[in-house]
Amino acid sequence: MAIDFDAIRRKLNQLSGANSKKRVMWRPPEGETVNVRIIGFTDNDGNPFKERWFYYNIGNNPGLLTPHQFGKPDPIQELIQKLKEEGTKESYEMAKKLYPKMRTYAAIVVRGQEDEGVKLWAFGKTVYQSLLNVMLDPDYGDITDVHEGHDLRVTCTKQPGRQWAMTDVMPRPKSTPLGTKTKIKEWTSNFPNLDDMYDLKSYEQLENIINAWLSGDESDGNDTNNERITNTKKTTNTKTTTRTGNTNKNFGDDIDDAFADLESDIPF
Repeated sequence: MAIDFDAIRRKLNQLSGANSKKRVMWRPPEGETVNVRIIGFTDNDGNPFKERWFYYNIGNNPGLLTPHQFGKPDPIQELIQKLKEEGTKESYEMAKKLYPKMRTYAAIVVRGQEDEGVKLWAFGKTVYQSLLNVMLDPDYGDITDVHEGHDLRVTCTKQPGRQWAMTDVMPRPKSTPLGTKTKIKEWTSNFPNLDDMYDLKSYEQLENIINAWLSGDESDGNDTNNERITNTKKTTNTKTTTRTGNTNKNFGDDIDDAFADLESDIPF
């Protein structure tokens, strides 16, 4: 039997902590401007970014990776469909609360920290739209091109009166190579595996989490002995949590803040 050296390399990285979230995930430092270079994913049907969908703020879980995006059975999606089929205002509102939210990822090299290798930068809808608009601008085009792309100035600021910081991106006007030929080869062949960063919970675990949330209990989904979801009517009486903080804040910023926990080096 042939040895799978890629599997051995992944296991070595896992044991050494090379693929830990703390080491791999990058967040813009608040109050600073940092230059980064995006390296497009080459295994994503031409999209240089990768998208992942999460259920947000269900129980004690700041974010739950959705199985249905990978073609797997998903009890929360099944519940959403049941609620939509009920057709009542209450069931529709509950279904909206459960809708998954998108998180986008880019592979980057942080200028001044090139020795740390390729990192993953996660961001919400606003930053994603800004980056796509830049790439459609003929003055910039494919900013991820390793030979003629553009670095980005990423600025993270917290305005007075706002609870969370905002992230702005601006392409550098001059195109530059990603690095030397040696570095380009090294970086483009050593991407962190995004799917190693988050745990995809089983059907039973997600079922337990949603059942506990509907009943008002808190659960991390590790107990697999709970009953399956059988009645969506009880959701109409579920207590609604009021969102606090600045009401003018973009909802995507709220998700950014919540996902900070997912992107730290803690179990998920």
